[in-house]
Amino acid sequence: MNRPGREAAARRIMEQSPPRVPPDLYAEAVRRGARILRRRRAVRRLMWLLLGAAAVAFAVWALTVQPWVEPPSETTPPVTDWEGW
Repeated sequence: MNRPGREAAARRIMEQSPPRVPPDLYAEAVRRGARILRRRRAVRRLMWLLLGAAAVAFAVWALTVQPWVEPPSETTPPVTDWEGW
């Protein structure tokens, strides 16, 4: 069967009978969609909470450790007892 014939056959089938949809399909789709949206919202809030907690933890760590301060030099020994020479 060629393409125009297939298109005509598909049109005849669609025009003969109206589409049959289960009556509870709309309610089920709305229920599932609402559940998906609630889950996404909860995951998004959880991710923001974790990001905030990580930022606070990093700030506390940085303030206590102070990684920007240069550590004291340990290459030379401390000078003691100069008078003992």
